[in-house]
Amino acid sequence: MTGRLKAPTGRYGGKSAAQRQAERRSRFLAAALELFGADPGYRATTVAALSEAAGLSTRQFYEEFRTLEDVLAALHLQVNDWAEEAVLTAFAEAEGRPLAERVTAIFRAYAANVTGDPRRIRITFVEIIGVSPRLEEQRLARRARWVDLICAEAEAAAARGEAARRDYRIAATAFIGSVNGLLHDWSAGWVEATLDEVVDELVRQLLGILRPAGWEPGRSALPSAAP
Repeated sequence: MTGRLKAPTGRYGGKSAAQRQAERRSRFLAAALELFGADPGYRATTVAALSEAAGLSTRQFYEEFRTLEDVLAALHLQVNDWAEEAVLTAFAEAEGRPLAERVTAIFRAYAANVTGDPRRIRITFVEIIGVSPRLEEQRLARRARWVDLICAEAEAAAARGEAARRDYRIAATAFIGSVNGLLHDWSAGWVEATLDEVVDELVRQLLGILRPAGWEPGRSALPSAAP
């Protein structure tokens, strides 16, 4: 199949074509969250099974998507959008608070959103891996958004004299890898800790990056190495 089928146009049942299309898409994504994020998983799901779970036809599927990979791509973006919205809300609510409190509030919001539904964890950290070069590029692009967010917060903290001035990109990239790995392992039951303990550990790691040994509040940069 080279492309999607054309969806019907005009009003039906009091809803516009655009409203019906949005509703169908939402139902397919909700069904995908259940099938991809729980059992049987993305690789064992068929178009027919997904359509049945959504209460829609396979024809309606092809009016919205070309392949199941398109569904997984859309679902991965949606799950990341939910987490990003939670973080941005926490950013706004923590405005003006000391750095440690601000970082803690932000990570609590992120962790609560990501781990609140085990299906989201599986979509973000398991099902998306190794599917195709296209989805790998998408996964890395979304991770880069999180790196950019950490860098922006670090640079703002440095400008306020709450953190060291430096290029944070490599450190932020490494830190995001730690976040993803620890939250995945915790959700899989491989880490014996409460979610609060996990968040506290991540906060300590980030504060250690922002305020390394030898840095003092108000200092604009790290101390120079001794000759």
